[in-house]
Amino acid sequence: MSRQALQAELDELLLRGLGAGPVSTGAPYEIDTPCLPWSDQAALLAEFARSRGLAQGEWLAAAELQSSPALLSPRQLLALLEPLKTQGGADAAFVIGRQSLPGHYGLASQALQQAASLEEALQLLCRHAGRLSPLLTPRLLVDGRELILLWSDACGLPPSLRGFVVDLHMSAVASFCAAQSGTALPWRFSFNRTAPRDLAQHAVFLGPRLSFDCQVDAMRLDLDCLRCAWHAAPGPALARHALAQGADPQALRRGLLAALHDRLLQSVAEPPALEAMALSFGVSPATLKRRLAQHGSHYQAELDQLRAWVALYLLGPRGEANEAVAAALGFFDSAGFRRFFKRWTGLLPSAVGR
Repeated sequence: MSRQALQAELDELLLRGLGAGPVSTGAPYEIDTPCLPWSDQAALLAEFARSRGLAQGEWLAAAELQSSPALLSPRQLLALLEPLKTQGGADAAFVIGRQSLPGHYGLASQALQQAASLEEALQLLCRHAGRLSPLLTPRLLVDGRELILLWSDACGLPPSLRGFVVDLHMSAVASFCAAQSGTALPWRFSFNRTAPRDLAQHAVFLGPRLSFDCQVDAMRLDLDCLRCAWHAAPGPALARHALAQGADPQALRRGLLAALHDRLLQSVAEPPALEAMALSFGVSPATLKRRLAQHGSHYQAELDQLRAWVALYLLGPRGEANEAVAAALGFFDSAGFRRFFKRWTGLLPSAVGR
């Protein structure tokens, strides 16, 4: 596979849901950007906290909030999740997830409710993650055999909450798709962490197809489920058309890390230098470095992470040879690619299978 062939494939996947799509998403939101209405995810969390007997005043105080502000930052939303993880019960992430989609998030929720098929729904979810899943950005990969919904950081998750937030989002998608299709879909779940000691909640809410110690957090499904029409009549796609016209700018925004990944995916084999990337964001290199540091990362780390994900896709679902992947990603030789891949995944390329 040549670099040009890889980029052409990625360009097609970007349009299908791997990236933000052709619509301009404006300036990305950051970890401390007040941009998330309380009436969206936070209102759902408040109701869940009440249902589990957590006093709102104590819950807000634990998140270092005096009241319910009109707009929250992603960091504040994460702070609201922390007490629910520790005090909300073993099933907290899964129950919150089941209540999250389509949600009451304005046009994005309406468009999701009006989706006529799984493919359309997943594309909407990926395109409008700024409203529907502001903490984790879903990315859709579709090859000749299966679809993969990959969950990536929008603006940085603390390690202590990552598993909780991933479980919440996977539960949200699985539950919503089951409700719309009229049956539980046979998702296969991959988790980038070790298995918990008790898998009961995962089994109850997600089913038996669970794999831990993987390199990505992802949901996989056989391709024949993708375009099956859903049982509910979707009605006119008025909300989707309104979103496409920019009626809800927040729905089209991306978290800083997600926006960076979108741009890197447009030239993953020959990525721009930090200076050029900073220019594309309209900031100085020093400012981009500082902002990435505030999100617990740096430019080379994000680039390497993305290249590792692409390599996993090419080696696994695509079944490409080690040499072809090395060439497509711009490595000088296969040995250099093997060293890179082992450093980022802990595996040799030959250990990755379909």
